[in-house]
Amino acid sequence: MPSRRDAHGRVVDWTCLVTKYSRGGWVDEARVLFDIMPERNVVSYNAMLSGYLRSGRLSEGCRFFEEMPEKNVVSWTLVLCGLADAGRVEEARQLFEAMPERNIVSWNSMIGGLVKNGDVEGAREVFERMPVKNVVSCNVMIGGYVERCRMDEARGLFDGMVERNVITWTSMVSGYCRSGNVDEGYALFREMPERNVVSWTAMIGGFSWNGFCKEALLLFLEMKGDYGTKPNGETFISLVYACAGIGVPQLGMQLHAQLIVNNWDHDDYGGRLSKGLIHMYSAYGIMDYADFLFMKHSNTHSVQSCNSMINGYIHIGKLEQAQNLFDRLPIRDKISWTSMITGYFSVGEVSKACYLFQIMPDKDAISWTAMISGHIQNELFAEATDIFFKMRSEGVSPLSSTYSVLLGAAGAMSYLDSGRQFHGLLTKTHYELDLFISNSLISMYAKCGEIDDAYRAFSNMSFRDLISWNSMIMGFSDHGHTDKTLKIFEAMVQSGTQPNSVTFLGILSACSHAGLVHKGWEFINAMSDVYGIQPAPEHCICMINLLGRAGKVKEAQELVRRLPFKPDHAVWGALLGICGFGKTNPQVAKYAAKQLLEMDPLNAPAHVVLCNIYSANGLHIEEKALRREMGLKGVRKVPGCSWILVQGRVNVFLSGDILHPDVGEMLLVLFGNMSESQKESSTVLYV
Repeated sequence: MPSRRDAHGRVVDWTCLVTKYSRGGWVDEARVLFDIMPERNVVSYNAMLSGYLRSGRLSEGCRFFEEMPEKNVVSWTLVLCGLADAGRVEEARQLFEAMPERNIVSWNSMIGGLVKNGDVEGAREVFERMPVKNVVSCNVMIGGYVERCRMDEARGLFDGMVERNVITWTSMVSGYCRSGNVDEGYALFREMPERNVVSWTAMIGGFSWNGFCKEALLLFLEMKGDYGTKPNGETFISLVYACAGIGVPQLGMQLHAQLIVNNWDHDDYGGRLSKGLIHMYSAYGIMDYADFLFMKHSNTHSVQSCNSMINGYIHIGKLEQAQNLFDRLPIRDKISWTSMITGYFSVGEVSKACYLFQIMPDKDAISWTAMISGHIQNELFAEATDIFFKMRSEGVSPLSSTYSVLLGAAGAMSYLDSGRQFHGLLTKTHYELDLFISNSLISMYAKCGEIDDAYRAFSNMSFRDLISWNSMIMGFSDHGHTDKTLKIFEAMVQSGTQPNSVTFLGILSACSHAGLVHKGWEFINAMSDVYGIQPAPEHCICMINLLGRAGKVKEAQELVRRLPFKPDHAVWGALLGICGFGKTNPQVAKYAAKQLLEMDPLNAPAHVVLCNIYSANGLHIEEKALRREMGLKGVRKVPGCSWILVQGRVNVFLSGDILHPDVGEMLLVLFGNMSESQKESSTVLYV
C-alpha cells in the first residue's frame, strides 16, 4: 500500500504538469490532465484556475472557481486579479469584500487593480484600511499618484515610508520628471542609495523628454563610465531622442553606429527604436538616412514616423516630397495636416495652407492656432484676427498659445486696441490667467507703450518665471525707468530666480539711458564674475552706447579692442554711432568706419554717420569725397518708416513720402501755425 508521502509526491508531479501546460498556453490539454488526476488538492485547483485566468479565459475561470470544493486565499486573489485585469473592477471589489480572509498580497492586488483602472481615490481608501502595509503596498500607491501627476501626495507617502527599495525611488524620480519638475527628480536620483538600469533610464528619459538633451547624454556617459551599468532598450530610445534634440548629427550617427556594431538594433522594441531613429534623422534634415530606415521598417510604419518624415522634408525646404508622402499616407492624423499647413506658411504659400485647412476633416485648437500664427508670420494680422473670431464662433476654445501669438503680434505692431480686446476676452473667459498668457500681456503692453498696464499684469501674477522678470525689466528699461528696472532686478534676485543674458541686456540698456557708467561696469563685470555668463556682442554694444553718452569715446574704443571675441559689424557700428554724440573724435570714427566698411562695404548708415561727423568737425573735403564715393557705389539710406492702425486699416508712412491721399491735410495739421513761406519750404524739404 503506497505511503502518504508517495501519494503527495504524485499530486505534486501532476500539479507541476498542469502548471507547465497552462503556462505554455495549452490550457485545454492542462484541463485534460487535471481531470484524470487520481488525486487533487487546493494547489492543483489553483494551478488550473491560474491557467484559465492567465490565458484570458475569465468566464471559464470564474465557473471553475465556483465549482472548486476548497478555496484558499490564493484562489480568491487569483480571481480578484483576473477581474481587475479585465477591467471589471466593481466585480473585483465585491469579490474582495466577500473574501473570508485576506493577506498582504490580496490587499496589494486590490490596490493595484484599482490604480490600473484609474480609480486612485478608491485605491487610497483600500490602502488606508490595510491593517499592515509593506513596501509593495506603498510602491503601488505611489505608482498610482505618479500616473496622475499627484506628486505632493506621492511625496507625502514617500517621506513617511520606513523602508524604501529601488522601485520606490525610481517611481518618484520618474514621477517628478513626468510632471516637469526635473530638478526635484534629479535631486532624488542623486540621493538614491542604490540604482539599477531602470533608475538610470528613468532619469536619462526624464532629461530627454523635458528638453535637457545635453544632461541626458552626460548622465549616460556617467552611467557607462563610473558605474558600468549595461543599458537596455528604453535607455537607447531615450538617447536617440536626446541626440535629436541636441542637434549634433555626429552624435546621433555615433549612437546609431554603436547600436549596429553591438547588434542592439536587432530588437526594434516594438518599432519604437526605429521610430526614434527616423525622428532623429528627420530632425537633422538627413532625409536619405531617414528614408532608408523608413523603407526598411515599412511593415511597422506608424503615423508618428510618417509625421517625422513630413516635418523633416519641410525642415529642409522640400515641400514637394512632404506633399507626396502626405498624399500617400493611408492614415493622416491632426499632426500630419497641421505640419503641412505650417510648412506652406513657412515658405509664404498662404493660399495652399488655407486650402489644406479648408479640407482638413477634423480641425482642433492646434490647427486653428497654426492658421492664426501662419497669417501673422506672413504679416496678415487682420486676417489672423478674423480667423480667431471664426474659431470661437465654431465653438473651438482658443489655447493659451493662441492668445500668446495674437498678443505677441499686437505688441510687435503696437496695435494697442487689438491687444486690449484680446485681454478683455481673456478676462471674460478665463478665471485665472496662466503663466504663458501673463508673460505675453506684460510684453504686449510694454511694447505698446502702456508700461503701467504691463506692471499691473506683472503684479497680478501668483507665480513668476525668468521670462516674467525679464519682460518687466526690458519694459521698464525701454521706457527709460532706470530706478524701477534696478528695483525689479533686486526683487528678482531676492526671489531666487537666476538672471540670464537677457536680464543683463535690459539692465545695461537702462544704465545706458540714465548714463550710469559706474553701475554699467559693475553689472557687466558681475555677469562673468558672479553669474558665470559670458558677455555677448549685444551687451558690449550697450556698454559702448553708455560710454558714448557719457562722452567716453576713447574708453569705448579701448573696450572694443579688449573684447575676447572678434567684433562684428554691429559692434563697429555702435562705436561709429557714438562718435556723433557731442564733441567727437574723427580719428575714432574713421577707424570704426574702416573696420565696418571692410565687413559691409555698402552699409548706408555707416556712410551717413561718418559724413555727419566729418561735417560737424569741419572736415568738408573728406565729407564731399565720402558722398562722391557713396554715389559711385550706389549707396542709399533706407528711409525711416512708421505706421498707425486706424479703424482696422494700417497706414504706413515713409520718410519723404507724399503719396498718401490725405498728405495735404496732414501737412496742414503739422504746419498749421507756420507762415505760407515756411509751409512751402517745409513741403519742398519733405519731398
